[in-house]
Amino acid sequence: MSLLTPQRVQAGLWIGFGLLLLVLMYLLAPVLAPFALAGIIAYLLAPGVDWLARRRFPRWAAVFLMILLAVLVVLALLLTLIPVFRQEMTALQTQLPNLVSKLNAYVAPKLAEWFNMNIQFDSQFLKQIFTEQVGQEDFVASVIARVRTGGVALLGVVGVLVLIPVVLFYLLLDFHAIRDRIEELIPRRWHGQTVSFIAETDAILSQFLRGQLSVMLTLAVYYSIALSLTGSPTALPIGILTGLLIFIPYVGYALGLTLALLAAVLQFSSWHGIAAVAVVYGLGQVLEGFFLTPRLVGERIGLHPLAVIFALLAFGQVFGFFGVLLALPASAVLLVGLKRLKAAYLASDFYLQA
Repeated sequence: MSLLTPQRVQAGLWIGFGLLLLVLMYLLAPVLAPFALAGIIAYLLAPGVDWLARRRFPRWAAVFLMILLAVLVVLALLLTLIPVFRQEMTALQTQLPNLVSKLNAYVAPKLAEWFNMNIQFDSQFLKQIFTEQVGQEDFVASVIARVRTGGVALLGVVGVLVLIPVVLFYLLLDFHAIRDRIEELIPRRWHGQTVSFIAETDAILSQFLRGQLSVMLTLAVYYSIALSLTGSPTALPIGILTGLLIFIPYVGYALGLTLALLAAVLQFSSWHGIAAVAVVYGLGQVLEGFFLTPRLVGERIGLHPLAVIFALLAFGQVFGFFGVLLALPASAVLLVGLKRLKAAYLASDFYLQA
């Protein structure tokens, strides 16, 4: 019996084609990043477009309205965060000497007592570094100067910013047609299993993404309001930033907590304000872990936070920014595949035979 049967040759060709496609994705990762980002945004906005289309909106008008809404939301966030952070950086420069005094008064003696480390924080040195980096520097002028020296890079950025909405518009306009065309290419003998696999992956991914988005928005509102009650003038930007960073488990929370505590140390003259910020973030962690995530995301999805972190780091290391965009969809596909592989293994004779 020949080893090179037509079926095996055909399977080998398709495997080679798949490997070649993966290599091309790796080589063209910077080019594919805008398309991948547009695809993810289209996946998130498609239900809204379908909802408008069912209410007798023309498909093109529904797509335009959803893209406009998304752009307005992003602009609102930028217009809220950028001016506040710019003001805070100026305030940080003026308050830096007070921070250094607090470090020398409270932290340095503790370091000497606990670790036998005699450290004296240098106010002038830290102030010089801070001033050189972010102090009196006009960031707008700096950006313009860098743009003048990097015109090619600017053209690339502008091109990407223009490309993403165009790709997004056509993906949303032909969303169902593209899906149907891809489905037609599936071999008939694998059609049922493949469609079922895609449907299960879509259910897991959509539940996770939309549930996580609800958690992010809820926590952004909570942290903004709670931090404002502590008297922190940076409550709005830090609260919104913390809510958005919650998408990265533990890392986002830790970064938001660090920023909030740093702002509290600089802004409050006593430890009561710092303690209030710590209580706000402690209650926020309880709210997220015991109420929001189980209710809005659900443990049945099965995407463990550690798996999400590993997927983001692994895909980012291999494919760069394009890999970060693909990490979550790929982990959802892998999760469904592992579930089915486990079910097949438990039903196999290899497992059942004593």
